Amino acid sequence: MPRFEPFAGLRFDAERFDLADVTAPPYDVIDDEQRAALAARSPRNIVHVDLPVAEGGRDRYANACHLLHAWMDDGTLVRDDEPSFYVYRMGYHDEQGRAHQTSGVIGALELAESGVGDVLPHEQTTPKARSDRLDMLRACHANLSPVWGLSLAEGLGALCELPGPPLARWTDDDGVHHRLYRIVEPGVIDAIRDAVAGSPVLIADGHHRYETSRVYRDERVAAGVATDADGLTMTFVVELSPEQLHVRAIHRLLSGLPQGFDLLGALAARFEPFETDASDPTALLTRMADAGALALVQPSGAWLLRPRPGAFDGVADLDSSRLSAALAEVPSVEVTYQHGADTVVKRVGAGEAQAAVLLRPATVDQIAATASARTLMPPKTTFFWPKPRTGLVLRTL
Repeated sequence: MPRFEPFAGLRFDAERFDLADVTAPPYDVIDDEQRAALAARSPRNIVHVDLPVAEGGRDRYANACHLLHAWMDDGTLVRDDEPSFYVYRMGYHDEQGRAHQTSGVIGALELAESGVGDVLPHEQTTPKARSDRLDMLRACHANLSPVWGLSLAEGLGALCELPGPPLARWTDDDGVHHRLYRIVEPGVIDAIRDAVAGSPVLIADGHHRYETSRVYRDERVAAGVATDADGLTMTFVVELSPEQLHVRAIHRLLSGLPQGFDLLGALAARFEPFETDASDPTALLTRMADAGALALVQPSGAWLLRPRPGAFDGVADLDSSRLSAALAEVPSVEVTYQHGADTVVKRVGAGEAQAAVLLRPATVDQIAATASARTLMPPKTTFFWPKPRTGLVLRTL
């Protein structure tokens, strides 16, 4: 069963820094414009380390290491005096304005071998260079941002209900309210450790970071310098339940189709099409949910695509799986991934893609069923929101 341990974290000095100014979204959702804005917000914003630039004659990785240690030396980052778990809560409103809260625990999760043990991926990963995060690990010897794990342990969320004020609280630019608590009580630590160890953990977000941590550990083992810390990676573990999670869809942009190719006709072999309107993407998502359908958007119009009975026998009950099966029959199609229905429709209208297919989000029940069967969803099936902030807690190795 998955090992989950407390650790003595590095945290920004709360008396000197507002976490709204020094934390950031995960590195892999930050574009150049947002990186510049975060860097300008504070010279101590974590993007200076997590998304570094070359500076002072140092390459970007050496500069990340230099800044991390400089911040430790000048008291920007302060190490807690004993191993701790960190309860982290995100309060937010969904697209319909309903209030939600995601509560979980940041700790150090075991690096299980692929296909062995009970730390499981839940979807296939796309080919992606691991060299950037691996070079960061080699340079900094630190986990800068947490992997996101989902625990099948019932009751973990209840263990995150703590009395008293948080260590820090703030609201980010997206209106998400963040709170961080520290747990040092031995009884609570043991209860959390045992709860996580009692059930499998799915990697919800950060598959590549988890895999990179394994590569780094193996390098250290081969060099004969590995420590116990190298066999674990910082992870934000949340109970897999509808009350704790908000899952959004990741849509598909299509290009590379032959000139004049009838995409609607090709998809109609497996889907029953109904003409619709994409001028209001939010309303289109509602119509998709009501009809149990995907949606095709082209410059010439939009259609709901309702799966035909029997057309997907043997295919997983997921929009992403059904679409993957259908697109396997479309010649030379190139697929890229995009969240946000508004953005998808705009990109098709701007000619940045020949077409797009909007998907409904996977449900928590579908994710749990996939995990229980130890199967994998297609790449980019789930987009968990909101994203945990980088810079709440760092873990040195």
